[in-house]
Amino acid sequence: MCREFIVLCRQFNLFSKAIVAIDGSKFKAVNNRNKNFTRSKMKRRMEQIEKSLDRYFAQLDRADKEEPSIAEAKETRLKEKIAALKEKMRELKKLEVQMLETPDKQISLTDPDARSMATSGKGSGVVGYNVQTVVDAEHHLIVTHEVTNVGNDRSQLSNMAKQARTAMDSEELTAVADRGYFKGEEILACHEAGITTYVPKPQTSGSQAAGRFGKQDFHYVPEKDVYRCPAGEELIWRQTTEEKGQKLHRYWSSNCQSCSLKQQCTPSKQRRVTRWEHEAVLEAVQERLEQDPGKMRIRKSTVEHPFGTIKAWMGATHFQTKTLKRVSTEMSLHVLAYNLKRVMNIMGIRPLIEAMQA
Repeated sequence: MCREFIVLCRQFNLFSKAIVAIDGSKFKAVNNRNKNFTRSKMKRRMEQIEKSLDRYFAQLDRADKEEPSIAEAKETRLKEKIAALKEKMRELKKLEVQMLETPDKQISLTDPDARSMATSGKGSGVVGYNVQTVVDAEHHLIVTHEVTNVGNDRSQLSNMAKQARTAMDSEELTAVADRGYFKGEEILACHEAGITTYVPKPQTSGSQAAGRFGKQDFHYVPEKDVYRCPAGEELIWRQTTEEKGQKLHRYWSSNCQSCSLKQQCTPSKQRRVTRWEHEAVLEAVQERLEQDPGKMRIRKSTVEHPFGTIKAWMGATHFQTKTLKRVSTEMSLHVLAYNLKRVMNIMGIRPLIEAMQA
């Protein structure tokens, strides 16, 4: 029904601009956080039980020194607590075996498909699903969506962009996403599919964090296949390696030792720069962003509003169903309701009914 309604929207010519924003948001599952276990959670829970057991054993030793009538009552109560904790420890060890057998080393007891995911708040997280949406920049309609239980967005860009282009039946498509979607292979896949992307590159350089020059301070000269450093020296190609399926070229200069800017550049003998064989595609994305920085404002004003609206409708508990298949169906109903309301506001209720009947 969601897909058919998007076809109807296409017939209304509501996707004329072919510009979309892609984003993901975490939605709570039925599964409580205490019913979800990861390696760190399991370790922390077991440590808590061991500390409690040590405390109760210490109290049991002290009870032996008290009057018999008081000591007996205390001992009975403490032994019951100790027995309960030991039983809990046995249950946790059984769950740990099951947890370690899963691909992502995680287990949820209420909804087996729900996963623990980090959220934007520091030290916060949610047990739930990562919902991906592609929103039309003109009318803020959700063109396509997908419910996943993967906590990050890095492998979602090309998948969602291609789905959107198919849904909009458009030969060309411009897709805007935040830096959480930046991944070379994904951007390359979009480029090869003819989809223009605007995705900022994350600033994760260790050199920059230490106050030294970052890779962006080294200018690539394609005519000579060299990098020019801030001191004006040329870093020439030295070797090509393959790591994790990527062909990488390494560049460095022999003059680093005598360079006056070496302390601002590297603590090593040479400053080495790595270039992916498809780096030009990533450079083109950053160049587009520099020429049109307003695209990121379009992303924020386009894709975040639908998430906020749908979550407000769903309430604090969010999803009511369990397992990925049922949750996907539930989300589709929310998306359909959202799109219906949007088109009612755009066209009016009567014209929409007449169009649907036709």
